[in-house]
Amino acid sequence: MKAYQTKDIRNISLLGGPATGKTTLAECMLFEGKVIDRRGSVDQKNTTSDYRPIEHERLNSIYSSVLYSEFHDSKINILDAPGFDDFIGETITAMRVTDVSLLLIHGNNGIEVGTELAWRNAARNHQPVLLVINHLDHEKAEYEETIKRAKELFSSKVVEVQYPVHAGKDFTEIIDVLTMKLYKHSTSGGKVEVLDIPASQMAKAEALRNELIEAAAENDEALMEIFFEKGSLDEQEMRNGIRAGIIKRELFPVFCTSAKTNVGVQRLMEFIVNVVPAPDAFPMTDDEGKTIPCDASKPFSAYVFKSTYEEHLGEMSFMRVASGEVSEAFDCENMVTGSKERISQLLAVAGKKREKIEKAYAGDIFATIKLKNTNTSNTLASKGVNYLIAKTVFPEPKFRTAIKAVNTADDEKLASVLNRMNASDPTLIFEYSKELKQMLLHGQGELHINIAKWHLDNEFKIPTEYLAPKIPYRETITSVSQATYQHKKQSGGAGQFGQVSMVLEPYEEGKPEPSIYKLKQTIYQSSVTSLQISKGDTEQGVNIRGKDEINLPWGGKLVYYNAIVGGVIDARFLPAILKGIMEKIEEGPLTGSYARDIRVVVYDGKMHPVDSNEISFKLAGRTAFSYAFKHANPKLLEPVYRVEVYLPEERMGDIMTDLQGRRAVILGMEREGVYQKILAKVPLAEMNKYSTALSSLSNGRANYNMKFEEYAQVPPDIQEKLLKEYEESKKDEE
Repeated sequence: MKAYQTKDIRNISLLGGPATGKTTLAECMLFEGKVIDRRGSVDQKNTTSDYRPIEHERLNSIYSSVLYSEFHDSKINILDAPGFDDFIGETITAMRVTDVSLLLIHGNNGIEVGTELAWRNAARNHQPVLLVINHLDHEKAEYEETIKRAKELFSSKVVEVQYPVHAGKDFTEIIDVLTMKLYKHSTSGGKVEVLDIPASQMAKAEALRNELIEAAAENDEALMEIFFEKGSLDEQEMRNGIRAGIIKRELFPVFCTSAKTNVGVQRLMEFIVNVVPAPDAFPMTDDEGKTIPCDASKPFSAYVFKSTYEEHLGEMSFMRVASGEVSEAFDCENMVTGSKERISQLLAVAGKKREKIEKAYAGDIFATIKLKNTNTSNTLASKGVNYLIAKTVFPEPKFRTAIKAVNTADDEKLASVLNRMNASDPTLIFEYSKELKQMLLHGQGELHINIAKWHLDNEFKIPTEYLAPKIPYRETITSVSQATYQHKKQSGGAGQFGQVSMVLEPYEEGKPEPSIYKLKQTIYQSSVTSLQISKGDTEQGVNIRGKDEINLPWGGKLVYYNAIVGGVIDARFLPAILKGIMEKIEEGPLTGSYARDIRVVVYDGKMHPVDSNEISFKLAGRTAFSYAFKHANPKLLEPVYRVEVYLPEERMGDIMTDLQGRRAVILGMEREGVYQKILAKVPLAEMNKYSTALSSLSNGRANYNMKFEEYAQVPPDIQEKLLKEYEESKKDEE
């Protein structure tokens, strides 16, 4: 395959909901470009794009496929993105390295949920869009109604470049108002006749052409002057204006197709080659927001946007050339890891079809294999380049579950496989939570997580099961308390002895250092169960001799004061006391959750000349802390997330009621386009499987995102319930 210059490359992604025909359209484009010699179908499980077993089983795209077509001396790089929102990561990846999206709309079903979500994603990523109304051969196709809804829901800048003479089972003719020609297809697609527009259609065609001319002229001052002077634009001037409008997202051209019968695809590809901008109109940026000129004469740099593991080949890395050029056996550097890499082969990829190319120029997309130390989102570059290409920003996870291998012997293998899956899909995040003692899998929805399980069970042969994920609660205190604990153990020879007195109080930023406490002394001993000795209120002065301020890894602080006077505890035992406290902070006294935001003042104690040692004071400090904590009006904190729900207005009542039932605090509501947006703070404990519930409440039309906001106190009734559950679980372990 020959190498294409930047000006002859077009990068497009195919977006839309499930069953809008993206994969079938891609098949037609590959067929027209002679990349394949016959068109496959989704039902027959033989399309170029959906070649993976899971896609054959589900008859839907799960992953974005990298494809290409050669047409009219140009190369069209195509990324076919899945239609389900659970696989939004694949869609974002596709948009990240393409310049223009084709948004497919079902000619009979009209603007569906998936169409709306795809439009919203394109808008969020500032992606130019061409609208392709597909399935116009459906017997109940509604072209006019679909156009009307597109203008209402999307933009008044939606402009028809084409319209069907007859939508329905007789759909074979398209009138194009840019070329002012009628394109007539055979009943099975294929050969196209280019004819003059019949008189019966001329008035409609001219009216739509005038609308297109005005829309094109609005995007260029020079064209606007020509339009005012001549009252019209010629075809090339229209192309220039449309191209400018596409780049600025000020014009959204509409095309008509039936991918199933290959009607309208050739003309769509002609428009892509002749009008859609080349990659130099959409240069990539570095991580500081600076533009990287898409110029083949500049030093080489490329962005690795996707990694897959292919049978018989191993890991395959896909990249877009941001600048410069690259050829076989090219030595470069990974700008993230600093490691040297050699790009041994350049491959043009269309599903399982891989063809070698000698060179790739700025703006092109290619794949390579056997890179040593390069991952998704890395930058590869030649000597002299000192920037990183901006990484793709993925949405926060919306669904979490605990996962375990059915056979514990597979645990290590499971972790390794899940990390490999994350390398291919950054929105599928795996972690082992030491705090919760669970392996957690985070994704974009229940379907996303279930697809991961399918791969584990069927491809990697690791039987797994999902469990309810635990909540990472935090423990803290709200008042001052004191405890003295005496650890005493005698067993023949040298024993153990250590006594520690401490005061606990809540930590608050800017709070004055401790000085005087009025306390009721309480002494606990290891030799007596819960012995309490109360001596009335005692005023205890604090003489601070040392201070450790510890930023806890899980958030919050521990401030540890040494206020020992007269050497009642040797200085060498103070670190042991702190170690004991830290052990208990990592497994809080209430529910075993991490504790935070506490000040501890160790002010007194006792030693034994023979039996005192570090272990004695570690245990004494740990237990004194535990007793004092439980008497300091302790509170359980829960993670609260900021949630934004996008929904159609008619679903507002049901969704609002559901949120309130999840203990949500509604922060406000605002309109965003044709949607309503609810802003709320919701406890994580109430968000389990929310994506599934929201889809049910809205018939799939609502969407949401969530991000950690803060820790807040758990309501008393829920705290009491959680404490009882923890106590029962501890009994079961005994």
